[in-house]
Amino acid sequence: MLTIGEFAQMTHLSVRTLRRYHETGLLEPAHVDPSSGYRYYDAGQIPAAQVIARLRELDVPLADVQDILRTADPATRAALVAAHLQRLEDRLARTQAAVASLRRLLRPEPAGVAVELRQVPVQRVAAVQDTVAHADVLDWYAGAMAELDAVVREPSGPAGGLYDNALFSEGRGHVLVHVPVDTPVPAVGRIRTVELPAVELAVAVHVGPHDTIDVTYGELGRWVADHALAVAGPVRETYLTGPRDTPAAAEWRTEIGWPVFRVAGTA
Repeated sequence: MLTIGEFAQMTHLSVRTLRRYHETGLLEPAHVDPSSGYRYYDAGQIPAAQVIARLRELDVPLADVQDILRTADPATRAALVAAHLQRLEDRLARTQAAVASLRRLLRPEPAGVAVELRQVPVQRVAAVQDTVAHADVLDWYAGAMAELDAVVREPSGPAGGLYDNALFSEGRGHVLVHVPVDTPVPAVGRIRTVELPAVELAVAVHVGPHDTIDVTYGELGRWVADHALAVAGPVRETYLTGPRDTPAAAEWRTEIGWPVFRVAGTA
């Protein structure tokens, strides 16, 4: 039998941590002296302790660690670990996006954004639309575009989207994604032919990955506040080049169109 100190040395788990694992039932000693309360461990418990240590290094919650240890089926254990690793990858992606935005925002002399005022005529599109939670937009967009790609084989221009202000301000709003078409398309599934109304837009192009598109939105919004009158209506995005065209994120080009009313003298 090993004392708690000896077991701690062998597993690189502190005595305090081993006591906490005992209290939570995660790793119970092989024997507890009823008179002294001293904890003793068996050498056969070392692998389990090492597995716990590795899982905790990956920030697996204690409850999930218990599920993994108590599951006898290897496939189920692998699925539990894989699910947590996916959560870590998602968190890393969010962290990288935040870092990219901060680097751009904290540049000593921001380059600013080139803005064009553009009259956009009525446009016929094949569209999928719905009210969507902000957190679900990317998954919803992927599904909607897959439907459009399956029906519209030769669109007359790049894909785009309309995003209501409520999507950003309230966390849930109306979203319409589309591809332009010359003639109406049959109604298939969620796809309908829609005519987008004419609008005047202040347009800026976001270059590169979408991680920092919020910064371009902010720069465009500042330009609009200084040079034009923002009007009610959804922001329009046009995906000149995107993930559907190339995996090279540096080559992506996204037009952001902010509905405006031109102020006299604005060029």
